Amino acid sequence: MISIRRSGDRGRARFSWLDSHHTFSFGHYHDPQHMGFGPLRVINEDRVKPAAGFATHGHRDMEIISYVLDGALEHRDSIGNGSIIRPGEVQRMTAGSGIQHSEFNHSPDDEVHFLQIWIQPAQAGLDPGYEQKAFDDEEKHNRLRIVVSADGRDGSLTIHQDASLSIASLDPSAALRYPVQKDRAAWVQIARGAAIVNDLALEQGDGAAVSEVDEVAITATGNGAEILLFDLPSISAPVS
Repeated sequence: MISIRRSGDRGRARFSWLDSHHTFSFGHYHDPQHMGFGPLRVINEDRVKPAAGFATHGHRDMEIISYVLDGALEHRDSIGNGSIIRPGEVQRMTAGSGIQHSEFNHSPDDEVHFLQIWIQPAQAGLDPGYEQKAFDDEEKHNRLRIVVSADGRDGSLTIHQDASLSIASLDPSAALRYPVQKDRAAWVQIARGAAIVNDLALEQGDGAAVSEVDEVAITATGNGAEILLFDLPSISAPVS
């Protein structure tokens, strides 16, 4: 079973400094039909104006992943981390028992475009934590590169949930297949470009909830595609 979440149907928040699209309910956008997909609770596509950003605010009991597509994102938090996240880098923050952080566009001139992803942890009240790592473009070229997992395998960042995130940058017409194990599900997010996913056409910003199938088949179309693939515990409904 595959259920498409079209880019144009997402929630949206627009301010003078921010343009944000919400795949699932978030903030003032609430849709009971789109509350998440298993432990995957948030995929926000954010564009932040130069020298602007999210002032210090708090989170609890969430695994928060940031993936920068263009520009540079500056991060600071209450456990002493300060960093700049650039394209190709992945950041994981465990909010756990409570953390304060801020995110700002590091550039005074250029917009920053990034994905913010929230995954619900398997356990509440964890110690807050932080990781950041760069993944070489060649590792993602026409193949899936695991960047986040529960066990940190293959040099991936570690989250506290039985889930993983892999990223691929596909040339035009490049294809890949990802087996979906029994009692597992997948979510495919098109970060850039366009692709055919299990015979369905998806464009930038579209997502696909995949369950009760043996594999995900992806073929890039047009000028190619950058895709994110989440491997998740089995989902009883397409989007819950």
